[in-house]
Amino acid sequence: MMELTPEEKAVGKSNFQAAIGDSLTRREFLERSIAAGVVSGAGLGAFYYGYEKVKDPLRVGFIGTGDEGNVLLGAHTPDYMQVVAIADIRPYNIHRAFHGDPLALGPRPGLMAKYGWKSEDEARKHVKIYDQDYKDLLKDPDIEAVVIALPLHLHDVVAIEAMQAGKHVLTEKLMGYSVARCKNMARVANKLQKHLATGHQRHYSVLYDNAVDMIQRGLLGDLHSIRAQWHRTKDSWYAKLPDEHLAKELEEQRKKLVAAAEKKDHARTEALSRNVADLEYRLLDKDKVDAEKYGYQRKTITQGSLTYECTPLEELIRWRLWQRTGGGLMAELGSHQLDAAGIFCTAIRKKDADGHVQKARPLTVSAVGGRHLYPLNRECDDHVYCMFEYPGPDYESDPNKKIVVTYSSINGNGFGGYGEVVMGTEGTLVLEVEKEVMLYSNAGASTHVKVAKGKSDKPVLATSESGAAPAAVGKKALEAGPVSRGYTEELEHFAWCVRNFDFEHNKPKCHPEVALADAVIALTTNLAMARGERIAFQDEWFKIDRDETPEGDKPEVSV
Repeated sequence: MMELTPEEKAVGKSNFQAAIGDSLTRREFLERSIAAGVVSGAGLGAFYYGYEKVKDPLRVGFIGTGDEGNVLLGAHTPDYMQVVAIADIRPYNIHRAFHGDPLALGPRPGLMAKYGWKSEDEARKHVKIYDQDYKDLLKDPDIEAVVIALPLHLHDVVAIEAMQAGKHVLTEKLMGYSVARCKNMARVANKLQKHLATGHQRHYSVLYDNAVDMIQRGLLGDLHSIRAQWHRTKDSWYAKLPDEHLAKELEEQRKKLVAAAEKKDHARTEALSRNVADLEYRLLDKDKVDAEKYGYQRKTITQGSLTYECTPLEELIRWRLWQRTGGGLMAELGSHQLDAAGIFCTAIRKKDADGHVQKARPLTVSAVGGRHLYPLNRECDDHVYCMFEYPGPDYESDPNKKIVVTYSSINGNGFGGYGEVVMGTEGTLVLEVEKEVMLYSNAGASTHVKVAKGKSDKPVLATSESGAAPAAVGKKALEAGPVSRGYTEELEHFAWCVRNFDFEHNKPKCHPEVALADAVIALTTNLAMARGERIAFQDEWFKIDRDETPEGDKPEVSV
């Protein structure tokens, strides 16, 4: 990512607003949005993507209510889906599902706040709890679909069981633990005619869609480079364990709560009460969860004279850190941004004879990674650096015409945050944290950009020295509210696809063919790092009906 000054960002935002407000792009949509009082966030998805409000909300069960499960609980729209059941073996996750996360109430407000229930007792009258076995939830005939937000190694197992039980499925990314297991999921979905969606939410981002629109209209010129990154300072995957350190933290919070109550500081008392309850339920996991019973394993990691002991409960709570249960940085973070890179590279592809555009697939990947910073308390890399070659629009006639995508994901330094920089011969798009899109000409960030007609009436970027930005039709629509990251829209559209069932034509945007491609890219990158090889992608890996996989194992489900 480029580090921009506030002034440069202001220029970029104005340029983007001017570009999408110009009559050459989405003026009609934005004018109608403003006239209707619609802003980004709740309510915009149906208006923008063309799906309608469902007459009868889809009855959904959530299997897995940890970090991502609670984000999806917070993002769903009750008019589209009603959460009628949740399944999780951790008391802490069930508590958060109802009460929210005190450290992140924005994205994880909890079901009580979402539905206006005054107490957990009232909430439990509406939501069934399955805290022993998710299979009991699958047996419930009242549940029409499930949202799966479990550790990666369970995605295919639970998704296939759910579809066999007659449920439609939306599973968190990555689609599956291996390409063969992803193909198993896709084949079962096709055989049973069940919708299977994967949570790559950028397919439902209005800002990303407008960025694609500008690329398609040639505002960037010839696309040749994409630079993406996800840099983090905090080691958020090293979650707290229910141990003596947590017990000590709980006692400190209780003392602060008593002091706040004595001072009649109501706001602080309420906040501390949330923190105390959160810690109490975290500690319950120690005595209430038999992780080994559910297949989680004890392991000893050695490196030279160093040794680290991991308990089954730790493998459950910190599942992203272990190779058996997770896919590392590429599965959890990189898959999102390589999905975005694929979306951008696809935007410049030509339609085939049937009017379809095949999603762009990379030609090769080179990658390095390692545990460069953190101690021996994990197996996954904390730094990855990758380079991909994608075919450009004229690649078939000239093999030199390639688009190079570079990606880095590191822990320990958050400089630059996360986002993508899309570079063409005429301009640059900068997308930051899924909330901001900025457009610059190749003259640099110090110039303003306006859209004009060039030769053959094609849009081009015309630049001028810095000054007042031109008025933009879309400015009000972009600034009137928080920008949706796409979670709400993907859940709404999933519900609409089920309610308006047409397996061939009404599909979620990230259906199995799309999700499989994202998984192939992320998992092959992991192989490139592990083997120290430059790997050429094979077309057969991306095809559901072919048995070939980058790992070499074959799907168990026949075509």
